Amino acid sequence: MKQLTKAEEEIMQILWDLKEANVATIIEKMAEPKPAYNTVSTITRILENKGFVDYRKEGRGHIYFPIVEKSKYSSDSMNKMVNDYFNGSFKSMVSFFVKKKDMSVAELEAILKEINKEK
Repeated sequence: MKQLTKAEEEIMQILWDLKEANVATIIEKMAEPKPAYNTVSTITRILENKGFVDYRKEGRGHIYFPIVEKSKYSSDSMNKMVNDYFNGSFKSMVSFFVKKKDMSVAELEAILKEINKEK
């Protein structure tokens, strides 16, 4: 699966939350300073070309909706990060965050409980 740019991902996050939206609605949900209409429209068309969104005609405009699930993109992105930065080892990734103190012992224990539930 193709990776998204920061701008593309911002728009996808909005579409995943809203389920569908036109360009004006997407812009409303974006942080200040708001991008130009043409910028968001262009990025949305790029997302369509990449296979992340589709649209239906409504009046003179388009209503965009995601065709890639957020969970699928998240999973693929995490796998890519683990492969690219941690030699494919989730253990190395978790160890990295624990060593950087970005993860508490309680959080690590919660993760272990979740893993054990899945077994």
